[in-house]
Amino acid sequence: MTRNKASGFTLMEVMIAMTILAIALVAIYQLQSQSISMSTDSRFMTTAALLAQSKMVEAEAGSPLVNHKEDGDFGPDYSQYTWHLEVGDTQLPQFKKIEITVTNKLFISRGTYTLDLYKAAGM
Repeated sequence: MTRNKASGFTLMEVMIAMTILAIALVAIYQLQSQSISMSTDSRFMTTAALLAQSKMVEAEAGSPLVNHKEDGDFGPDYSQYTWHLEVGDTQLPQFKKIEITVTNKLFISRGTYTLDLYKAAGM
């Protein structure tokens, strides 16, 4: 007597294959999500650094260094970015500290970039 085996997949085989597929898709989704997050952070850091450097050049080339604070934005091209400038004293009387903080209003956390410069007060 010969038995005819039915060809095809059993329910158990299909469930195991679906489980493996689900685990793989979750891992791929997490990697893609992390990649997008890192790309966004990188874009912010690059843009904020360039904007802070441009504002630092303006502050350094501007009027004599006296202690003061200023706030502003970067205009319509970078409407989500704001800046805060603070010129203050240091422990050495001949130097001033210029601090520029650039903030992206759209970021809840990690949306702040700070650039410091120490410059001789008479220059």
